[in-house]
Amino acid sequence: MKKHLPDWIIKARAKWQYTGKERPDFAITPKDGQMSVWDFSRPPTVKSIKELVRVLFKEDVLVKTNNALAVCETANPPTVYIPPTDVNINLLVQIKDRHSWCEWKGKANYWALKSNPNVIIAWTYEAPFDEYKMLKKYFSFYPQTLDCFIGEEKVQAQKSTVYAGWVIKNLVGPFKGAKGTEHW
Repeated sequence: MKKHLPDWIIKARAKWQYTGKERPDFAITPKDGQMSVWDFSRPPTVKSIKELVRVLFKEDVLVKTNNALAVCETANPPTVYIPPTDVNINLLVQIKDRHSWCEWKGKANYWALKSNPNVIIAWTYEAPFDEYKMLKKYFSFYPQTLDCFIGEEKVQAQKSTVYAGWVIKNLVGPFKGAKGTEHW
């Protein structure tokens, strides 16, 4: 049985104008072999990533996995989630007094490197909403502060101080996150 969601979550979910059903006029039309973030759905979908995913900080390997998941949501590059068993947790520390909420996934907890505990590099959902329970305790890393790879491709960071999408070469936008795009 589904838990009752608070009114603020229901309102936040309902506010989205774009849901992946049709692209807005300003969206880039994908060419052969490309994907548009405007074709991703809202609510977000979760897909397996078949390629090797790596996350590095300088010479430290934080992640090396073939078990990653991608959360694909309208207007955003995919956000990559890593099973906790594939994360070098010995290099991380949880930030106990910092949390935020996602209207789709739930309450997020933040993580930093032990060597630099003032910079957030990842987050987890300890008790995600039912629709995203497969993400429970999975780590998602900010490519803004780390070197992240899907296969041999080094991903680019989404231009955002909030969102952490992994931009790959076959993805077209524009992407949510830059100033003035918050309402997408």
